[in-house]
Amino acid sequence: MFGVRGASLALCAALVMVIAHDQRARAAEAETRLQRLEKEFSDPLTTLPQLFLQDAYTPVSYGTEAPANRVVARAIIPRIPRLPLLPFVQLVRPSLFLVTAPTGRGGATRTGLGDLQLFDVAVLPWPDPSLGLRLALGPLFIFPTATNRYAGQGAWQVGPTFGAIYKGVPWLLAGCLLQNPVSFAYTSPDRAALNTLLFQPILLVSVGGGWYAKSADATWTMGWRRGDATVLPLSAGIGRVFLSEDTPPINVFVSGEWTAYRQFAPLAPQTTVRVGVTVAFPDFRPWD
Repeated sequence: MFGVRGASLALCAALVMVIAHDQRARAAEAETRLQRLEKEFSDPLTTLPQLFLQDAYTPVSYGTEAPANRVVARAIIPRIPRLPLLPFVQLVRPSLFLVTAPTGRGGATRTGLGDLQLFDVAVLPWPDPSLGLRLALGPLFIFPTATNRYAGQGAWQVGPTFGAIYKGVPWLLAGCLLQNPVSFAYTSPDRAALNTLLFQPILLVSVGGGWYAKSADATWTMGWRRGDATVLPLSAGIGRVFLSEDTPPINVFVSGEWTAYRQFAPLAPQTTVRVGVTVAFPDFRPWD
């Protein structure tokens, strides 16, 4: 009788251990997927199809009493069909802007559509993907589609884009995006010539449960021409990725930005608050 009872207890204990091990394995798999998605949502070189929406509100600026606001809508379209002359994975990223900008030193503002931005980069096949480092190179285009002079730069621009992202550590994403648009045509004769280096540092640390901390939203702006503006902002924020069986993965974040240094910039943001949401479509890959 004792032997049967002991065998039953041992069987129950073994069953509990199997269930517990399975639950731990499922939890570890879910955490790994969350960490992977956290990186994909902040990686400018991601091959995960996404729709991105962000609102950046600037309550205080240098050189004006007016607040500013910019709504950004962006699509990330990866893996355009590979052509014989271009055997690389391509990433196409158009960005649309709705801009509320100061019109002077007072409190007046004007709202309109901003300039259309588009970059089309090729992900390089080296170094080896097992190293966790990804490099990309391609052109950036800026089209003067702004509906008023305050919402855009009034110049046709083109220049190089270079991206470097490291994903070799499961809980870490680090890298940068460099762009340098140069103007070559203008919507009016009073528009200034432009040659600007844009540097976006990217750092993300996963803290578990879909939560992460990041510094990835600020873009340093440095003009190459004498007397051009230099603005170096710093950003920090938090975000969370939500997973559900019935809906696509969703990422939400909030971050703050502060301008640490500026030179020759009579009008520049002082503090900015960003709120954003991204929806991913991992099964939408018609280009594979």
